[in-house]
Amino acid sequence: PDDGSLPPADQGGPPGDGSLPPADQGGPPDDGSLPPADQGGPPEDGSLPPADQGGPPADGSLPPADQGGPEDLAEVPDGPTLPRDGATGPGDGALADGSPEDGGADGSADGGLPGVVIRTMAANLTSGNYQRYDPGHGIRIFQGLRPDIVLIQEFSYEDSTARDLREFVDTAFGSDFEYFREPTGSIPNGVISRYPILGAGSWDDALAPDRGFAWAWLDVPGEQDLWVVSIHLLTASSTKRDQEAAQLVDLIQQHVPEEDLLLVGGDLNTDVRGELCLETFGLLLDVAPPWPVDGAGNGNTNRSRARPYDWLLADADLEARETPVRIGEASFPHGLVFDSRVYEPLTDVHPVLRTDSDAVNMQHQAVVRDFLLPAD
Repeated sequence: PDDGSLPPADQGGPPGDGSLPPADQGGPPDDGSLPPADQGGPPEDGSLPPADQGGPPADGSLPPADQGGPEDLAEVPDGPTLPRDGATGPGDGALADGSPEDGGADGSADGGLPGVVIRTMAANLTSGNYQRYDPGHGIRIFQGLRPDIVLIQEFSYEDSTARDLREFVDTAFGSDFEYFREPTGSIPNGVISRYPILGAGSWDDALAPDRGFAWAWLDVPGEQDLWVVSIHLLTASSTKRDQEAAQLVDLIQQHVPEEDLLLVGGDLNTDVRGELCLETFGLLLDVAPPWPVDGAGNGNTNRSRARPYDWLLADADLEARETPVRIGEASFPHGLVFDSRVYEPLTDVHPVLRTDSDAVNMQHQAVVRDFLLPAD
């Protein structure tokens, strides 16, 4: 009609009372149900219609703003970038980013997750005439290499009071490090650690009256704890050293849980790589090559660099987590034998001096190995 009114009900208009027409005249079903899919209702299986019939895009994306999507989506920032061990350490409990060069079968700890690189070190680095660290040559080497865990021999400084030892640890490593030193013996072994020491002690070495086997139980990153044993075997003979090794293997089997990680190291005084004591240690630890070396490929650690005195031996679980030792641009895939007389560039290990490893009665070189553990 010209006046805009609706036609009467008997000519196709709505009922005069405002009700909807019956179902057979185009109104909804009497029971309130929806019409079937072929009459404009939803699919019977509850699925959404395809995108060309008004449904969402098949890939789950949101429609563009001109088709009803949001005007602006806030950009979600990337997660934090984890620094490599070269960025803040090791020596700082550094995080590794899980790229292949960071070690492990896939360059990561536990299935591609980021890990923490821990630097371990075997160190009999006393100098001077009294088998102590007072002269400072060994302290500079500790400062330059920045280890997280040290298996130290001849652990004496000044009068070796609690105050003296705390001063030594603070100076060489930092005030946040903990330590254990054998309470008896003229040349005691010890352990120094950035990570909490849950327990520590000294097992008796029946053949050595002036030191024992210093052990520590450490709370390192990951679900497994780490047990370390700092040792200093006799120079007397290879037979005596093998007897000491047999003692220690028995003690470890008695006291160290099989599910935990294990590292044994220090001054073994071994003349050759094939000594019997290494075969004995091989019952629990990986003694096979490749071994740590210096930049020229020399793995010997005595003063003349002709004998393999010093070792860091890991059990199978820890060995599987070996990662290269990186200092500046240098990389040592299976660990470093550090000799300041030959290391280049020395500026990468400040404040080490060229003459430190040549100090009077400095009889050994440090051995350094890095391991990639799962991040907590």
